[in-house]
Amino acid sequence: MKATVARDPFVERDNMNMQNIVRAFIVAFGCVLATAQPIPPAADEPLRRAVAEQEIRAMQEKLRQREIDVRSSRTQNDIVNMTLELQRAAMLAQIAPPAPAVAPVPPLAPMKLEIGRRSGKDDEDRLYRNGKERLERREWEEAAGYFQRAADKKSTRADAALYWKAYAQNKLGRRNEASATLAELMRTHPNSRWLDDAKALEAEVKQSSGQPVSPESEADEDLKLIALQGLIHSDPERAVPVLEKLLGKGNSPRLKDRAVFVLAQSKSPRSREVLLKLARGGGNPDLQYKAVEYLGYQSTPETRQALADIYAGSSDVQLKRAVLRGFTASRDKERLFTASKAEQNSDLRREAIRGLGALDANAELWQLYEAESGKEMKMEILRALPGRRENMERLVESAKAEKDVALRAELIRQVGYSKSERSGEALVALYAPESSPEVRKVIIGSLRNQNNAKALVDIAKTETDPKLKRSVVESLSHMKSKEASDYLLEMLNK
Repeated sequence: MKATVARDPFVERDNMNMQNIVRAFIVAFGCVLATAQPIPPAADEPLRRAVAEQEIRAMQEKLRQREIDVRSSRTQNDIVNMTLELQRAAMLAQIAPPAPAVAPVPPLAPMKLEIGRRSGKDDEDRLYRNGKERLERREWEEAAGYFQRAADKKSTRADAALYWKAYAQNKLGRRNEASATLAELMRTHPNSRWLDDAKALEAEVKQSSGQPVSPESEADEDLKLIALQGLIHSDPERAVPVLEKLLGKGNSPRLKDRAVFVLAQSKSPRSREVLLKLARGGGNPDLQYKAVEYLGYQSTPETRQALADIYAGSSDVQLKRAVLRGFTASRDKERLFTASKAEQNSDLRREAIRGLGALDANAELWQLYEAESGKEMKMEILRALPGRRENMERLVESAKAEKDVALRAELIRQVGYSKSERSGEALVALYAPESSPEVRKVIIGSLRNQNNAKALVDIAKTETDPKLKRSVVESLSHMKSKEASDYLLEMLNK
């Protein structure tokens, strides 16, 4: 008899193999592309696609670096989290027509997946995002659970998590629990920027105490959300005064969130003033982060300078990350380059470097690489490099001179990503003198991604390491080419 395993509502065991997981991500990404809402129209289509492709590439690198056995079990929530990250890229991509000037996203290189080993900050952000996603689905019970776990991390978003937990509890009709959660928020975070929203929700909870959940009140909020969505496609200019009112005290943060989105559609000076006020801290932190990113899409001298002032005057990592994304949206290479050199926080430096990659800032990235001494940051810079033909020779020479195995492997991987017609030839030339089996595996994977069966057959005929030869043969077995088929038949006939 098989043992029955209790199902955790937040951690469901899943035994998918690597291929199925990657397929799930791809399918989810395709679905999101088909349903994504439009982003502010001031954005340039090629730029939005570049930003989206850089996000996808960063996701590929995250997947590649995670090293666990694919046969081990993993959580369904982790798969949901990866899908949500792809959702952001999809929102930026906007189903835009292919932009010829933008370098294509390189193919997914050979990788092992590691899901579950995260930093505390990554885990908190994941739980918070999952909670917000459940709110949108009206899955109040699960949302409250995610926000409780995020609040337990005692990190920078603990106050926001407590607010949303109380919001979900109120939707469930658990007025006493919602009141207790709000009291905890006010006691443990007396200076929180969520206090105004918390007091408004507290008044609503007290007013509704002893009464069942009102479908009418819930429907009223949903109708307002639908009405706000309709304003995007009608006349956002006339809607600005209404939106300002909705952004005031007493309204749900869900409504405020949508109001900011609609406000960003308007190009009027008044709407820009309201966005600037929010970006400078005139609301809860979630609204501020959104306003900052939307200002980037407006891309005027005023908004770019405002973003620079916000970045210089803040120590909030989440806010500064939103500013860097605003710089990317406004094509502000200079400020991204400055941040990538001067920023002390490594996460923010990575964000700035990825922004430079999205803007095809090839020269700036090579300057950073040559000046950088840290291994991890050099890896990040290499992953951000655009796939240009002219980079190939420089990458090859750097690989030949690089002593660190991991960096050498990344340099060679980027050779495979380059659009040079000679990259396959260069990879073959790097294989024979390479002493590291791990680097040789990278070369094999790059040749497989290029569908270079001839080169792999040549390697298979001379390779003496059983594990490497098996890797080559497995690669050939997935190729539809005459060279691969001939070699496989030759092996079978021996």
